[in-house]
Amino acid sequence: MITTDFVPGSPCWLDLGAPDVRAAAAFYGAVLGWEYESMGEGEDMEGGMFRKDGKIVAGLGKLTEEGARPAWMIYYCVTDADATTEAVQRAGGTVRVTPTDLDDWGRMAQYSDPLGGQFAVWQPGKDKGVELVDQPGSLSWTELYTSDAAAAKEFYGGVFGWQFSDMEMPGGGGTYSLITPAGLPEERMHGGLMQLRKEDLALASGRPYWHPVFAVADCDAAVAEVTENGGSVQMGPEDAEGVGRLAVCLDPAGADFVVLTPAGG
Repeated sequence: MITTDFVPGSPCWLDLGAPDVRAAAAFYGAVLGWEYESMGEGEDMEGGMFRKDGKIVAGLGKLTEEGARPAWMIYYCVTDADATTEAVQRAGGTVRVTPTDLDDWGRMAQYSDPLGGQFAVWQPGKDKGVELVDQPGSLSWTELYTSDAAAAKEFYGGVFGWQFSDMEMPGGGGTYSLITPAGLPEERMHGGLMQLRKEDLALASGRPYWHPVFAVADCDAAVAEVTENGGSVQMGPEDAEGVGRLAVCLDPAGADFVVLTPAGG
């Protein structure tokens, strides 16, 4: 489970790059019950924070990178962003944004893994990260779709020290690898990775991609809000044994995410 103690290698922040900040704020407000808090002045609303029950759950910013697709960026906690950057380069990854101080809030950097999957890290200053996780309307899991699971394990294991355990998917659906931060027991799993064919990664033009899984009280109700507010559903809702009821969704701009009502929830 994800917690807010943010041990090294665990997810601690996420933000969405959207072409229309106002539209994204309205969509996620309807689907996840989030309130948007702009950090700018005036009507442009270039970015800000999402809150659930008064607690920060994610960030939102205007997509400015040329040719980039709208997507969620997941940040993993590190103690030294510069050392992590060196580890990424040694392991064959690419530095997209060099380590950068955000005042005294913390230090961030963004990377691509060797196959092109994008991710980021956060070295906390006075800001540790999101304030609510594993509750309805907040991050509960992170997931990587990749065309080479073995290469992904080698890369991310080298960078973060992640521990992996494999499980077979029901109905011959392949192998799913569960991810736990270094040195922690399996009940602290925070994510998973799954190998897909390159043609099944069309959303990112054949490259791997990470996406967030958000807990919701009622998966079917959340999916109804997705479609009623201009989003679409790639898969589900369907029941996954021992996991819960889930659906893979796209927001109106095409950013992917999953909604999950956990088993027993």
